[in-house]
Amino acid sequence: MKKVFCIGELLIDFVAEKQGSDLSKATYFTKKAGGAPANVACAIAKLGGRSVFIGSVGDDPFGTFLLDVLRENRVDVSLAQRTETFTTLAFVSLAENGERDFVFSRGADKELQYNSAIKSEFAGNLIHLGAATALLGGKLEEAYGHYFFDGLTKKSFISFDPNYRADLWKNKQQNFAKKCMTFVEKADLCKFSLEEAQLLSGKEDVAEACRFLHEVGTNIIAVTLGASGTLISTREFQETVPSIKVKAVDTTGAGDAFIGCLLQQIAALTNTDSLAGDRDLLVSMVAKANKAGAITTTNYGAIESLPDQEQLSA
Repeated sequence: MKKVFCIGELLIDFVAEKQGSDLSKATYFTKKAGGAPANVACAIAKLGGRSVFIGSVGDDPFGTFLLDVLRENRVDVSLAQRTETFTTLAFVSLAENGERDFVFSRGADKELQYNSAIKSEFAGNLIHLGAATALLGGKLEEAYGHYFFDGLTKKSFISFDPNYRADLWKNKQQNFAKKCMTFVEKADLCKFSLEEAQLLSGKEDVAEACRFLHEVGTNIIAVTLGASGTLISTREFQETVPSIKVKAVDTTGAGDAFIGCLLQQIAALTNTDSLAGDRDLLVSMVAKANKAGAITTTNYGAIESLPDQEQLSA
């Protein structure tokens, strides 16, 4: 089983449950561990995979809490860093149907320092790059770019998820799209929401969006479509893989559960060179990943709602 190095933010989600999707109306919040790359790392580990988190948290009680949560979920945090800057916070409001409103208060995540000694560990393994805060400048973006280049030189299997957050990119959507293209060009696998696929490609039709993004460079694209399932796209085929029906109460982390489950399966493969051409295998993997994402929406909070293999097999 190969390792998956998950690079990006780890933060506190203060979640306002069942108070509508308008944060201005929320009055009480519950503390949860969050951050898309950290969620992915936990999703992989809970399914029996090997995940390593690379990111930065504050040297404060919230940072301690976050690292403890990852350890409890069997994620390797030996490469995580701590800084005097306060841990990053996100405030999330949830409506009855599970839809969300986000506001971020950035802190320690942006202080990640590049560690050149890690490069040798990437050989033969996977790298997952979650970009929610990683493309906003500063030390994190610099380190993120270095690790991406290291992964390319070590011939790692590279997964990229833009994790677009409108609150972080107001009036800068085109700048976000431009920065993402560097990763889309070289990544083996890209996971997009429908909104992200449309934003990055400039195409409304999802099939056309995927064709455009394949021209940019990536071989495998998964576009998550919520209850409708996932469009899996390669240069040879496109197919929408249905999901299972569930009663969603919180969609936070569903996409992370999906990509984590998909990466856990890819990490178990002896060889990934022919993956893009294996339609049956990809569809089977995506169907399982869809189930992982759906199960995650049936409870509150991302990490504690992530399924294990027993739940996936039920």
